Amino acid sequence: MTTTLTTSEAQDQFSELINQVVHNKDHVILTRRGKEIAAIIPLEDLALLQSLQSKNDLQQALDALKEAREKGSISLEKVKDEIGV
Repeated sequence: MTTTLTTSEAQDQFSELINQVVHNKDHVILTRRGKEIAAIIPLEDLALLQSLQSKNDLQQALDALKEAREKGSISLEKVKDEIGV
C-alpha cells in the first residue's frame, strides 16, 4: 500500500509510519507544498533499487566500452582542445 502525506503529517505520525513500512512493507510518499519530495520505503526495496541501478550502470559501461572499441576513442587533451578548455 502507498500512503501520501505532507512532511508535517509525517512528522506527527513518524513512529507509526515507520512501523507500517517495516511490518506491512508499505510505501510512504512525502509532499511539501503539493509536490512529492521523498519516500519512505522498506530497506529491502532500497536494496533492490540499488541492485538494479548497479546492473544498469554496469550495462552502460559495457555498452560504452563496446562503442569505443568499434568506433575508436579520442584523448582527453583532444576533447579539451575541441571545447576550448
